[in-house]
Amino acid sequence: MNAMPQPEPVEALIVVDMQSAFFAGEGAAPHAAAVQERAEDLVGRARAAGALIVHLQNDGAPGMSDETGTPGWELHLPVAPGPREVVIRKTLDDGFHETPLGELLNGSGVRSLVVCGVMSEMCVLATARSALERKYRVVLPHDAHGTYDVPPAPGETEGVPAAMASRVAEWALGDEVEIVAYAKDVPFQAPPGPDAA
Repeated sequence: MNAMPQPEPVEALIVVDMQSAFFAGEGAAPHAAAVQERAEDLVGRARAAGALIVHLQNDGAPGMSDETGTPGWELHLPVAPGPREVVIRKTLDDGFHETPLGELLNGSGVRSLVVCGVMSEMCVLATARSALERKYRVVLPHDAHGTYDVPPAPGETEGVPAAMASRVAEWALGDEVEIVAYAKDVPFQAPPGPDAA
């Protein structure tokens, strides 16, 4: 695992499933307010730098807290739609699976990206891993993703606290991902465009 306190600038921000089901009300994830604050900072700085911003929005199945079209499905962060800020809907953990995410990144000449959002061990992990497999440089700020407490397994006496589950998700990504302690230390720059990809 590469620990880089001052990473090189990244060209895109992937905001994973920042939806009201996970950030508002009694169903909010532990540390949701802190993750939201860091994500808002990342979005603001990415906009200012002209980086590409992609908000992934999960289309939850009927009965799920993020069921499509319900209040829990709505994006919790404001979006400024335009050529450099888009929403991509998905149905599986991996934000690249059967979505235009890869085409959008390639079309903008993006080669490096930062991932934030929820849930660490599910959609954040799957999307970051898929980006690594596609040879993108991936930065994951430790303080800008979160999840829920993992309940005890059958026969076990203890569950796994959310913070520990998030750390395990980072570790599971292996040596290629760049883990940084603080989202505030991630710099942005505009992507070079398709000719440089």
